[in-house]
Amino acid sequence: MLLTELNRECLLHIFSFLDKESRKGLSRVCHVFREIYHDPALWSLLCFCSPSELKRDNFVLSPALRSLSICWHSSRVKVCNIEDWRKSSFQRDICSQHQHLVTNFLTRITNSCPNLLSVILSGCGHLTDGDIIQILQKCSKLNTLKLENCARLTDKTLEAVTIYGNSLTCFHVDFCRNITQEGINLVQKKCPSLSFSAEQSAKMIPDQPNRCDALVRRMRKQFQW
Repeated sequence: MLLTELNRECLLHIFSFLDKESRKGLSRVCHVFREIYHDPALWSLLCFCSPSELKRDNFVLSPALRSLSICWHSSRVKVCNIEDWRKSSFQRDICSQHQHLVTNFLTRITNSCPNLLSVILSGCGHLTDGDIIQILQKCSKLNTLKLENCARLTDKTLEAVTIYGNSLTCFHVDFCRNITQEGINLVQKKCPSLSFSAEQSAKMIPDQPNRCDALVRRMRKQFQW
């Protein structure tokens, strides 16, 4: 019996064990596999471990997507969590290569996948409050949101959770240095039944943009002399 003679349910089950690139490769073999590859039922879960993966054409976005995970831990991605004024020119070049990558991808997600139930984002240094607010507004069924080591997130994200996160049952905002105790208290007060974690966030040293301004002023003063 040929593999292509299996029924659709069996083929979907087999494809579900393959990674994104393997699925894409098989889709080029014949029209049967191509149809399986484009079946939304195959793409209820998506995981990405590097910025380059978001640029590839080896996955399908559809309303069938239920779980999304973007977790980056490489040394190059960690550069994005450094305050802008502390970065060297080389580090800025690295960041510029994927500065808007996650934001643009999440815009595609919220436009194509309104039925998301779970989102996990870790190490996304360029992730903004606006990105999270967009997810909460457009994915009304979201019940799990886990954010870790996302340096640009502030209390605006926590406020948005209290306003738009009506379906949330689990919310984590761990190791996000610009989250304050005041924001944490707001979530605890307004969402007492929410399973909420903010490990170390309020204890970390927040960004200090004023220090950057002071440095610029000192440099200008020196040049004037």
